[in-house]
Amino acid sequence: MLEREENIVRMLKTVFDPEIPVNIYDLGLIYKIEVDNAGAATIDMTLTSPNCPMADFIIEDIKMKVESVKNITAVTVNLVFDPPWDRDMMSEEAKLELGLL
Repeated sequence: MLEREENIVRMLKTVFDPEIPVNIYDLGLIYKIEVDNAGAATIDMTLTSPNCPMADFIIEDIKMKVESVKNITAVTVNLVFDPPWDRDMMSEEAKLELGLL
């Protein structure tokens, strides 16, 4: 089970907001990943802005990539804005990449 979640995270790290050169996982946009016994994955995520023009593109990219993980049968992405995203949610690598350190 842990290996499957690690593979999901690995795939999420290949998803980028086209306007930001850092993956969505390191940006801190992924709030929760759950996988049930049948292999259905549910991902709670946010965006850096509620008005992100690339939201649909990012969500479809997530679904396509996570569905490619072995033993994942379905992917649901829930877009949430609570808690609101802020820079403190970013990984150290993301902050460094964006020149915030």
